[in-house]
Amino acid sequence: MNIIITGASKGLGKAIAEIFADDNQSHTFFLCARNKEVLEITGKELQHRFPRINMYTKVCDVSDKESMQEFVSWIFGLTKKIDILVNNAGIFLPGSVHNEQDGVLEKMMDVYLYGTYHLTRLLLPKMMQVKSGHIFNICSIAALQAYNNGGTYSISEFAKYGFSKNLREEMKPYGIKVTHILPGAAYTDSWSGSGIDPKRIMEAADIAKMIYAAAHLSPQACVEEIIMRPQLGDI
Repeated sequence: MNIIITGASKGLGKAIAEIFADDNQSHTFFLCARNKEVLEITGKELQHRFPRINMYTKVCDVSDKESMQEFVSWIFGLTKKIDILVNNAGIFLPGSVHNEQDGVLEKMMDVYLYGTYHLTRLLLPKMMQVKSGHIFNICSIAALQAYNNGGTYSISEFAKYGFSKNLREEMKPYGIKVTHILPGAAYTDSWSGSGIDPKRIMEAADIAKMIYAAAHLSPQACVEEIIMRPQLGDI
């Protein structure tokens, strides 16, 4: 399979790449992230651990449309078929609507909504042509329930979730599956130094396992939505 993962240098994106790379298949990966150094380290590490795979990495800022166009042109220079797209890239800027800095809304929407929207649209024509593929949009439990100090983060996740649900309906006739992932807290680098016990929240691999399972169903089955929370509930 040809697999594209955004925000793939660490955390959930890396965990998703790992679980697909570990299934003894000769998958080809196209990973992107903003930090070139960390991305290249991740790519080399995965290639070394899983020599059967083909690993490609490229710096891309999903909030920059031109950067995404370059990323997609680069991918299509290497393959014409997309089997899996994981829209995972994200940032977190805490705050409340009434007091967060001016410009935060635009920045968050650029990443979560417009980034996902534009990248998906760039890739869809070839997926629609062959009538196959699976798109995973990583949202958040914040797309279902607003929470204190969530502000624009929650707003942008609601928007991405709405995009994903609409896309699911549009892609049915084309044989393209769309799955919305809404995880609660999962331990990644963003939680390091927070003082939260890692055992209190989920592992990134937990979400990756669910995505892997959803990607391996029969063509006539589609998991539309996956909601996951820590066993003890949200933090």
